[in-house]
Amino acid sequence: MPRSMQTISIAEHQEAFARALLWREEALPTSIMGPGTSTPAKRFGVYRNNVFASLTGCLGARFPVVARLVGEEFFNAMARVFVERHPPISPALFEYGDEFPSFLTAFPPAKALPYLPDVAQLEWHVATAYHAADAQPIDATALGKLGNGAPDTGLVLDPSCAIVLSHYPVFSIWQTNTRDDVVQHVDASAGGEGALIVRPQFNVEVVGLDAASYAFIAALAAGHALELAAEIATELDSSFDVGAALQTLFSSGAIVGLRPASGVSLPITTNMRLLSCAS
Repeated sequence: MPRSMQTISIAEHQEAFARALLWREEALPTSIMGPGTSTPAKRFGVYRNNVFASLTGCLGARFPVVARLVGEEFFNAMARVFVERHPPISPALFEYGDEFPSFLTAFPPAKALPYLPDVAQLEWHVATAYHAADAQPIDATALGKLGNGAPDTGLVLDPSCAIVLSHYPVFSIWQTNTRDDVVQHVDASAGGEGALIVRPQFNVEVVGLDAASYAFIAALAAGHALELAAEIATELDSSFDVGAALQTLFSSGAIVGLRPASGVSLPITTNMRLLSCAS
């Protein structure tokens, strides 16, 4: 008996429907019928276009700076390719787009903007910070009360906390395209920048970081004590100011508690580019 005449499972129906929906070269599933015996290709095409438009809109809302940098037409075309290669795997659309930064790295038409994947990574952390667990920040007085024991203490970072480090000035690019009424020119060859992303209450904070501050926070996220984290950062930059770095963490609401240091050894090198630091 021909396959089309056999009884197939609901799962097979769904798989065939999804393939036809997301890949334009796929034929319409034989199980989809219109009035009478006609095949509703046009109706299915409208539905397909609506799905792509919805997912493109989702990506545009998730990565507004990337969309602004490349322009609407380019972004929409790029998003369509991404949706075909990386369809949603969760019904929760706020989870969609985690593969977009790595997709940009391997997308040839975007090679002229080598900083684009890192900007996208920063934006992804901004978006996901909204959905992180809530925690109550503490202030620096808690650390001061420890006295001589402070250097041997670790810091608990807010669950929304993430840090990025790029070879490009991604914080400046993100900042002017997000906060400035008139977008300023940023020299992409000006050197690398990092950023701290955290949502202490209702609003996401994004703070610029240098490489040493990035390494300091990465070491704290790994469970190292303050003293060792400062040593790691100072190895990268002898002028590293641990007081200023702590001020940044506490003032941004990134610290939610203190804990004994784990003592786990973690190699930190200057070629580290990205670390999510959920505690």
